[in-house]
Amino acid sequence: MNNILSDSENRVVLNVGGIRHEAYKATLKKIPATRLSRLTEQLANYDPVLNEYFFDRHPGVFGQILNYYRTGKLHYPTDVCGPLFEEELEFWGLDSNQVEPCCWMTYTQHRDTQETLAVLERLDLDTEKPTEEELARKFGYEEAYAKGKVNWWQRLKPKLWSLMDEPYSSNAAKIVGIISVFFICVSIVSFCLKTHPDMRVPVIRNITVKTADQGLAWTLDKQQTNAHEFFFYIECVCNAWFTFEILIRFISSPNKCEFITSLVNIIDYIATASFFVDLCLQKFASHLENADILEFFSIIRIMRLFKLTRHSSGLKILVQTFRASAKELTLLVFFLVLGIVIFASLVYYAERIQTNPHNDFNSIPLGLWWALVTMTTVGYGDMAPKTYIGMFVGALCALAGVLTIALPVPVIVSNFAMYYSHTQARAKLPKKRRRVIPVEQLLGRPNQQPMKNDGSNIISASGGPKRSKDLIGAKIVTNKLRRLSNCTSIQSTNGKK
Repeated sequence: MNNILSDSENRVVLNVGGIRHEAYKATLKKIPATRLSRLTEQLANYDPVLNEYFFDRHPGVFGQILNYYRTGKLHYPTDVCGPLFEEELEFWGLDSNQVEPCCWMTYTQHRDTQETLAVLERLDLDTEKPTEEELARKFGYEEAYAKGKVNWWQRLKPKLWSLMDEPYSSNAAKIVGIISVFFICVSIVSFCLKTHPDMRVPVIRNITVKTADQGLAWTLDKQQTNAHEFFFYIECVCNAWFTFEILIRFISSPNKCEFITSLVNIIDYIATASFFVDLCLQKFASHLENADILEFFSIIRIMRLFKLTRHSSGLKILVQTFRASAKELTLLVFFLVLGIVIFASLVYYAERIQTNPHNDFNSIPLGLWWALVTMTTVGYGDMAPKTYIGMFVGALCALAGVLTIALPVPVIVSNFAMYYSHTQARAKLPKKRRRVIPVEQLLGRPNQQPMKNDGSNIISASGGPKRSKDLIGAKIVTNKLRRLSNCTSIQSTNGKK
């Protein structure tokens, strides 16, 4: 009988979320400086009537936590979300790094998801209209908004920014976005078409030449050709719109430094400035011999295509996919360069072993071009090995190129699928959710704080130090004792009857 009583005294009952667990006190002492290792009857969540401790926490996660005390191995339950598991571990004072290796990959998946959602948040793919308070915080007039003294410019500035930079914020912004895309496409098409021979006008000069009988005569000479004058007017109209758009977006931008340092904006104002520089060169430096070389820098206007990322979430996801796959792409380039150098050297010496009067590989640098074309499976056919050993090297080069290029492709595809799926999921989320009031706020108690492994004094269920005059705990004990006395009196009355 004494052994039974001593065994019951060494056990403790834990009621977690309505599910009762029973364990030895010595088991809970295995991991010191945790919430369960400091259980005392002075805690507010101790029930002296039922002789148990009550915790309003997730019961499914607690089963794994209690198993960690028993076996020393912490496993991750697959039926709960990762942040919930981390929150429960933090409450009970446990370290999340103690998760077993078999569950580590599954457990850390939520961290990758959170990183992906943070990236999508920075990409600004949402079409939800911000509130007045959010606009005031974004454009830096919170104090004026709180005092109700917002001037006309502070009201106009967010509207201009949404109109010019957020194509999906309103119908007017969609129209402005369509106009911007139209001018971008017209500018690119004009830039390409003006190089076509049928779209150019010859520059004819009247020159004097000597005839066979030592006389003088004049003839017409076509020295060069210029683009048709119509393309000049098209570029003037397009660049006038681009200049107007840059100025309005700069004036209404919430952060001038961020606007200036943005890569897409840098391309935009460099491309616009190249038009005016080209205009000045045609007027003041057309007589120079190498003036045509300066037109090469106008190719920066092609980069305006990157401005379309502001109007397409798919292009933003594609660009972010390449950013996320930078390591894999770097590894691909490294192995590609390594293979090019190796196979270029091999084919150079392989073609020199046998007699080969039509050898195309006169040097290793020439072999580099052949190796690049072969490994990328292009095969122009301008250079080809003629000997058997060279053909064998060429076959190995083609196989190595296929394997090298194919290996990182699944990683890039998976990254794109991950970003795209999360974008579609975020688009289907409800914009407004019901607000959940914390239970501590309803009871008038401070918010529950997680357990800290700092060796401090006994911690109550609410997270603060236990006080001897805890009114809430006293009320709970008093009410339960009162119910117990009532039940006892009723039972005694029934017994007398």
